[in-house]
Parts: sequence; C-alpha cells; structure tokens
Amino acid sequence: MRFMRVMVFFDLPVKSKKDRKAYTDFRRELMKAGFVMVQYSVYSRTVKNNDDAEKYERLIEKIVPDNGAVRMMTVTEKQYASIRILAGERLKSENLLDTKDILEL
Repeated sequence: MRFMRVMVFFDLPVKSKKDRKAYTDFRRELMKAGFVMVQYSVYSRTVKNNDDAEKYERLIEKIVPDNGAVRMMTVTEKQYASIRILAGERLKSENLLDTKDILEL
C-alpha cells in the first residue's frame, strides 16, 4: 500500500449569515469525512492509495460552497512527513502514521 495525504486548503467568506453557514457546513462535512485540521483553513486526511484519494476528491467537489476558494493537493505520506514546521508544532490529530494506524486503515 502507498499511503497518501489529501490536503484541502480553503478561504471562504464569512461576512453574511449565509456565508458563515456555508463555511460551517463545509468544515463539518470535512471533519465527518475524516479530515483533521492542520492549521486554520488547512485540513488533511490519510488515505490508502490513489484510488482512495480520488474518492475523497470527488466528495470534496460535491460539498464545495459557491463562494470562496478551495484547493486540494495529494502527497505521499513520505512527502507529508518532510513538512518543515517553522513555528508552532505538529498537532496530535495530524500525527504521521505509525504501525497501529496502518493496521486500522
């Protein structure tokens, strides 16, 4: 298996009540799909392979709000592990895979 990370980056307006609802609904759906916050407006999810990544890409395409900007990127777990953190620290929720995680996926 080739584990990967699907990354979702978004900048959504929150000026009106309708915009805030769309923002909240989008975030809620991301989390329901197993994405975890890396930092504000950046979420990631570990997937087993490219087919799995494509499945989540299709899901995200369906829930994207009408306004704002949403981007996605898929990287290998090895590439994700090479992220250099310049300030702050890695969140517990975004820890890299370990052996027990691999068995659960």
